[in-house]
Amino acid sequence: MKSSVTYISEEIPNAANNEEVASFLTEHWGSNNIVSCGKITNASILPRIIARDESGKLVGLATYAIDEVSKSCELVSIDSIFEGRGIGSRLLEQIEMAAKKRYCIKVWLITTNDNLKAAAFYVKHGYRLVDVHLDALDKSRELKPQIPKMGNNGIPLQDEWK
Repeated sequence: MKSSVTYISEEIPNAANNEEVASFLTEHWGSNNIVSCGKITNASILPRIIARDESGKLVGLATYAIDEVSKSCELVSIDSIFEGRGIGSRLLEQIEMAAKKRYCIKVWLITTNDNLKAAAFYVKHGYRLVDVHLDALDKSRELKPQIPKMGNNGIPLQDEWK
C-alpha cells in the first residue's frame, strides 16, 4: 500500500518546526550549514517545503533562497528519506511553484562532482549543467571542515556543478 505524503510550504519558516528541520538537515548534511559558491548558508532558517507522511513524520525537505534582484531561486537543499516514491520530484515541483509565485525567471542549484544520482535526477527534471567550479570544495572545506575528501562511489570530492 502506497503511503500518503503531505507537502507544507513555509515561505516564512514556522518556528515550531525549526528543531526538527535542523535535526533533519544535520542528519543529511552534517550540520544546518550548507556551503556552495564560497558561501555558507544556514538552511534551517530558509523558506522551505516540508514533506510529511500520514503519521506526521518528516520524510522530505527542500530549502531555497530567493534573490529578488536577479529574479532567481537557489535550491539550497533537497532530501527525501525514501528513493523512488516521487517525494524529491514533488519537492522540486513545489520549489519551482514557489519561485514562480515570487516572479523568479530561473531556479538553479549546486551539486558536487560525486553526486551522480543527483545529477541524473536534475537532468531528468529539465535542468542543465551550465558551469563547473573546479576545486571549489577546497574553499568549502575551509568554511565547513566536515566535508569529506572522498565522496560517493569512491570519487574524490573536488568540484561544484551548477
